Amino acid sequence: MGTYRICMCFKRRYKVSETGPPQEVKEAFMKYTEGATQMTVEQLTRFLVEFQGESGASISDARKIVEQLLQKRYPVGTKYTKKNTLTLDDLHRYLFSPDLNPPIGDQVYQDMTAPLSHYFTYTGHNSYLTGNQINSDCSVVPIIKALKRGVRVVELDMWPSDDTTHGVHVYHGWTLTTPVEIIKCLESIREHAFSASPYPVIITLEDHLTPDLQAKVAQLITQTFEDMLFYPQSERLKEFHSPEELKHRIIISTKPPKEYLKAKSERGNKPHKENDSDEDAWAKAPPDPTTDQDVDTSDSDSSPDEDNDDCESRPPGACTYKSLIAIHAGKPKGGLKEALKVELEKVRRLSLSEQALEKAASSHGTDVIRFTQRNILRVYPKGTRLNSSNYNPLIGWMHGAQMVAFNMQGNGKYLWLMHGMFRSNGGCGYVKKPDFLMKLGPDNSLFDPKEKLQVKKTLKVYMGDGWHLDFTQTHFDLFSPPDFYTRVGIAGVPADKVMKETKTKQDDWSPVWDEEFIFPLTVPELALLRVEVNEHDISRNDDFAGQTCLPVWELRPGIRAIPLFDRKGEKYNSVRLLMRFEFI
Repeated sequence: MGTYRICMCFKRRYKVSETGPPQEVKEAFMKYTEGATQMTVEQLTRFLVEFQGESGASISDARKIVEQLLQKRYPVGTKYTKKNTLTLDDLHRYLFSPDLNPPIGDQVYQDMTAPLSHYFTYTGHNSYLTGNQINSDCSVVPIIKALKRGVRVVELDMWPSDDTTHGVHVYHGWTLTTPVEIIKCLESIREHAFSASPYPVIITLEDHLTPDLQAKVAQLITQTFEDMLFYPQSERLKEFHSPEELKHRIIISTKPPKEYLKAKSERGNKPHKENDSDEDAWAKAPPDPTTDQDVDTSDSDSSPDEDNDDCESRPPGACTYKSLIAIHAGKPKGGLKEALKVELEKVRRLSLSEQALEKAASSHGTDVIRFTQRNILRVYPKGTRLNSSNYNPLIGWMHGAQMVAFNMQGNGKYLWLMHGMFRSNGGCGYVKKPDFLMKLGPDNSLFDPKEKLQVKKTLKVYMGDGWHLDFTQTHFDLFSPPDFYTRVGIAGVPADKVMKETKTKQDDWSPVWDEEFIFPLTVPELALLRVEVNEHDISRNDDFAGQTCLPVWELRPGIRAIPLFDRKGEKYNSVRLLMRFEFI
């Protein structure tokens, strides 16, 4: 029973009751039990196969569900745990349990033996920052947190320092961010790299070091990672290795040392902002001192003779440092068309700002897709995102960009989309790109996200129950229970993008909307289901009450329990929805 004070003189009482099974669940229970009050293991098996669409479900699967559910609900050893049947209430609790009845699978199921360029990769930007891009602290904490979430690409900005043992700090250059020692970052990566996924972690180094410091960093990297470190057998890889081959390995990606020397000699004594990179010019964006320095293709401005220089002709330590670089990057020479050139004899990484990507997608969209079929494209936030906000990741994904780098310490709908994408494939941090991004279509054509395509699937969403355990009684409203409504929609190619909204349920901690939405999808392979719950407020902005984002291509048909997350993507303890997915 909840009590709310009205005008300081009167009190209103609202009973918080647990909502019973939706009508559809009641009807299904009656159908499969043939009107009985108990559902047997055999009947549950039929329910799983026919109603839930789990064609591979067996008697043993159903028996395991019954055992898990009854042990969860009742004390071990009581008559209830031995009965081996389910009541209507038991079935409802099973359906409403995210642990027993999740919306997507939790196992890696995709082919992991293709080259790295065939996968979208969970990628962080300025991974060491705890907050904004200007004056927040640098720390190992956000690095550890990202790795535990499954992020596979960590970015470190290396700068010289006079007050550290090793002479190298990690921080956001030309800002007031407080630095952290590089050895602490490397040790944290070593300890937590594979806590969430066995697949490779890539460290992208933004290098502002002199050759002697590069040699020190090379020594630190080899000593810290030892056998975990992947050493490339050749500077000129014709094809990237696969995630499967690189399991439990650390990969280094940056520009070769001579790129640093060339950039420095070209820059002379000019300030950092003068070297903001060519792609910013492509995007016609004004230079910004906070923009990434790492705007690399490969050492494409080098001649073959330069690539075969002996170590003795290089600065001390540079050869050792270069030998660690498995994914080469460098400064582009020429315009965007030249940067996107596909070379048959080697693969490389190109980095573009979000503005540069937008321009490239608009004027050279098919070239971008063709480039990403063999090479790696990294996209990073524009320099004006000082508050560590993010951009629409789908622009990159629609054009095959593998590394869409995000500020993981931020929040907002774009970060929710990033979390949703990488819940796919068991949350391992690598999601295989759809075939249409990797192969030629009819008449040797490439995928065009703007092209109007035929509808492939229709997603039908049935809304259900809510929650009251994770919020205080007056969290949303001092004078009455909350008025919840849900926004449901699709993020994907332009033709599929849409958001719809349920009616508002007044004064109810456990709302049942019982509404249906139909979403025609032209490219379900890139569609993400967005769900956001808010509490309606007449006097101010509506209050946030939970969100989630799920890959449509992995949604399991039938009625599923959907756990909700807070603004930063942390999972609530109890808040969840009940939804039905039907593919027509």
